[in-house]
Amino acid sequence: MLTELRIAGLGVISEAVLEPDPGFTVVTGETGAGKTMVVTGLGLIAGERAESRLVRSGSTRAVVEARFSPVPDDLLPQVEAAGAELEEGELLVSRQIGSRSRSLIGGVQVPAATAAEVGESLVTIHGQSEQVRLGTAERQRGVLDRAAGPVLAGVLGRYREAYAARRAAAAELATLVAESQARAREIDLLRFGLDEIAAVDPQPGEDQALAAEAHRLQSVDDLRLAASRAAVALSGDEMSTSDEPSALGLVAAARKALEQAAAGDQMAAPLADRARELAALTADLAAETASYLADLDADPARLEWIAARRSDLQSLTRKYGNSVDEVLAWSQQSAQRLTELHGGEDRIQELQAEVTRLSGQVNDLAGQLTSLRRAAAEQFTGRVTAELAALAMPRARLRFELTPLAEPGPHGADSVSLLFSANPGSEPGPLGRIASGGELSRVRLALEVVLADGEAGTTTFVFDEVDAGIGGTVALEVGRRLARLARSAQVIVVTHLAQVAAYADRHVVVAKTDDGSVTTSGLVEVAAADRLSELARMMGGMDRTDSSLAHAGELVAQATTDKEAM
Repeated sequence: MLTELRIAGLGVISEAVLEPDPGFTVVTGETGAGKTMVVTGLGLIAGERAESRLVRSGSTRAVVEARFSPVPDDLLPQVEAAGAELEEGELLVSRQIGSRSRSLIGGVQVPAATAAEVGESLVTIHGQSEQVRLGTAERQRGVLDRAAGPVLAGVLGRYREAYAARRAAAAELATLVAESQARAREIDLLRFGLDEIAAVDPQPGEDQALAAEAHRLQSVDDLRLAASRAAVALSGDEMSTSDEPSALGLVAAARKALEQAAAGDQMAAPLADRARELAALTADLAAETASYLADLDADPARLEWIAARRSDLQSLTRKYGNSVDEVLAWSQQSAQRLTELHGGEDRIQELQAEVTRLSGQVNDLAGQLTSLRRAAAEQFTGRVTAELAALAMPRARLRFELTPLAEPGPHGADSVSLLFSANPGSEPGPLGRIASGGELSRVRLALEVVLADGEAGTTTFVFDEVDAGIGGTVALEVGRRLARLARSAQVIVVTHLAQVAAYADRHVVVAKTDDGSVTTSGLVEVAAADRLSELARMMGGMDRTDSSLAHAGELVAQATTDKEAM
């Protein structure tokens, strides 16, 4: 619950501190004193939008700080995840508005969305804007779902998961079906290309190898001439009658001469060894050159086959790559793509089965939601009708109408409408159109009190002008109900009715001061005679007569008796 609220530089409030009671705290004050700023400050803590216009004139920033203790157990993991720390079991939540707005939790700056999530878990605002939202189908469904409690919340959570999963599967299925023709065309093109490549059966690097072999066969005459010249230079020409020396003869002569020199001088021995080695190498080179020359035969048939083969390979490289290796890479990638495309057809069948399965799950959970809503609607409207009777609307009727949707939506298979009738003779109609301002105010109060009673715990409930448009005996009933709610939850109420304020456990007045140029407001707790004086002002204006003070005392006495009897 809220233990302390500090406001600085917000609207007409220069600086103020509110220490609400754990039960029922009421905030009153003259018109324009700044009561709204108290609710605005609490709204900022609850995550409402921070606007620069809220900063007090002459101030550079507005600051709202709220301390909460104890902190709900289910909120602790979120607080810890934000890096925030508790101080002696208290959590400090702060909002700052200025040239740049900041949100802090436990002294740690956090994103506004995180601050809003934490704040909404700690403070629930029931303001005048709720009167507008209550006329919408979405809000009315939300009211009914809250009334249904955690069982429906669990089913609704599972329903939303199944609905989202079915929607995603159906979207993927629709995409695959729409693309089926394009996929079939791509399959045919890939198959044609793969079949064409398979028919040629190219081998890695084959185009380069064949090009080299073709060049060799086309140059065989030139190669034979060069090899023949080399053979003659090495071994001599057997057909020649000249005594032109050969490499083998010259090397042999050199070897013989060096061997003779080595016989007489050991210094020449290494030279003789090298000459013998050179003679052996020259003989090997001559033999291999002769063998190479013998193998250099023209092969027109082989050359023709190579030309045809290269033509087949070129037909592939014109379409699928600049080389045989690139053609083979395309083939591998296309085979993988073909598998994926065939998998698309398999995926269609899988998705069709998945959509069917999830549709059954969605319909089953939607049916459970409908049943839970119908059961909750009857019980909830019964409690609200009892509250309306106590609020001087004994003949009012309120009921929820559940209309089946053509197709299940994100929240189920029902359209929820809240119907209202103030008199037995009138047919119930949409609440937002049928109820007058005063009636709508009391209906809203009845709904809020019943819902808040079911949600009681460590949350702080803030009611802003919830008693608008009512007075007299009805106002007393409003006070009683808020006091009853305060027995199980912390309640803070901004009101202009003394009948409501009389039931408070703590009474705080927004006091306005004016120095002639600047108007400021602060919060002052009143008790005893000061409280009676404020209640008298609320009933009769600025004049506090003995009779108005006596009437105020009677109100407090009656409220005290009522609370003791609760």
